[in-house]
Amino acid sequence: MTEPTETRSWLEIELEDDLDEELEQAVDDARIPPELRKLLATRKKGTIDRQTYFTELLRLQSELVKLQDWVRHKGLKMVILFEGRDSAGKGGAIKRIIQRVNPRTCRVVALPAPSDREKTQWYFQRYVPHLPAAGEIVLFDRSWYNRAGVERVMGFASPGEVEDFFRDVPEFERMLVRSGIILVKYWFSITDEEQQLRFLMRIHDPIKQWKLSPMDLQSRVRWEQYTKAKEDMFARTSIPEAPWHIVEGNDKKRARLNLIAHLLSVIPYEEIPHEDIALPERVFDPNYERRTLPAELYVPQKY
Repeated sequence: MTEPTETRSWLEIELEDDLDEELEQAVDDARIPPELRKLLATRKKGTIDRQTYFTELLRLQSELVKLQDWVRHKGLKMVILFEGRDSAGKGGAIKRIIQRVNPRTCRVVALPAPSDREKTQWYFQRYVPHLPAAGEIVLFDRSWYNRAGVERVMGFASPGEVEDFFRDVPEFERMLVRSGIILVKYWFSITDEEQQLRFLMRIHDPIKQWKLSPMDLQSRVRWEQYTKAKEDMFARTSIPEAPWHIVEGNDKKRARLNLIAHLLSVIPYEEIPHEDIALPERVFDPNYERRTLPAELYVPQKY
């Protein structure tokens, strides 16, 4: 990137600021604790170069803005579920989807563990209030499929409750689709070795340690049980109205691009024409005098 000059337009500078925002996230992704550098040296390198990644990401994000306009214009309702192995890249993909869109009509739902009261409710009840109204897109960072995964493997749900879930969830999702909701389900898949590496990076990186929970650590111990639960879930809940889509997640950058490209293919959207916007002239009052505010109100200029 070149330094700002008088010959560069404000638009070029603004576009660079947008790119810097993505670069900041990329730098965070690449932070490597010293303890893991030898291990990372044996890791298979990504096959997509940085320029291609950023070019495609920004292009796809601009299309997401058009998709959101179309959803709002047509009064559509869209639900996107993100499930998968711990550390498989769900959070990073969600960040890139919501990075440029309007947060008023595209929101993320990441529910905590159910409260004692919620445990006595109909299982799907706590998810229903978060479903979209017309013109909205809702991304579930984990969803009602907790029952088919962590709750089943960790014993938080009885075999009878799990069986009830598998019996009920196809009809629940068919009801959502019949109500006009477009339901898209993604599963992020990574290898055993890649998950181990990502967990170690979180353990050795203070900035990322918050991402590790006791349940995450148990997922390493119970890798094979989670695999069997996943396979059972696919077999019993991938229905024509809402099939599962598996995202290969070992290469984070490719996974993000592939997911967004697929998501854009789900709805045959069109670009909505917008009226030209003219910035009105500011009204000046010759009698108005701006007050001088106390210096202590200002944030110190340390940079």
